[in-house]
Amino acid sequence: MDTPKKTKPLTAPTKAETSLLPLFQGLTLDQIETPTSQADCQKAIEEIAQAKICGFDTEAKPTFRKGQISDGPHVVQYALTNKAFIFQLHHPECLKTAAKIIESKEILKVGFGLNNDHKQIRHKFKTNLNHTLDLDQTFKNIGYRGQIGVRGAIGVLLNQCFKKSKSTTTSNWAAKILSTRQLIYAADDAYAALKVMEALQLNGHIKP
Repeated sequence: MDTPKKTKPLTAPTKAETSLLPLFQGLTLDQIETPTSQADCQKAIEEIAQAKICGFDTEAKPTFRKGQISDGPHVVQYALTNKAFIFQLHHPECLKTAAKIIESKEILKVGFGLNNDHKQIRHKFKTNLNHTLDLDQTFKNIGYRGQIGVRGAIGVLLNQCFKKSKSTTTSNWAAKILSTRQLIYAADDAYAALKVMEALQLNGHIKP
């Protein structure tokens, strides 16, 4: 009786390999909204609820000292097919609206490594992150080992290079006013997750 052959795990392209690909085309600054008022937040939640699906990610001010505990996330971002909403959580209305979307069981939140976000989200919002699609888990189900991450996923599915600036990654996300670089970085993290999900649907890995 023949022994079934083991399927070799798939591997994501390396950072060096993806650096040779065309750049990922993310959102422009005029496609990024930063709600602050109750009216802004109401408009944002209505658009996101109507779409029913959004790219999702969070950002937190980094900790540099051993034993230091983060009080993040400080920013939550949601992306639709043509725009992104960046919620800075020091605004009370943003905190309240972001929590409603996070706990919604009707709005699908799509992102990478979402399991890592649950603890911080529970602490910050006093609620659970519901109705999610963790793309790292989707890629594991396809046969990729480890966490593929947004860079690897964009390289595999879109044949594009998704660049992440380390200086922006480790910047002060608790700042009262975010820089243009921070806004674009945050928007593209969420937007890229949505584009990866769409590509997975197109390839038959996720049912629409």
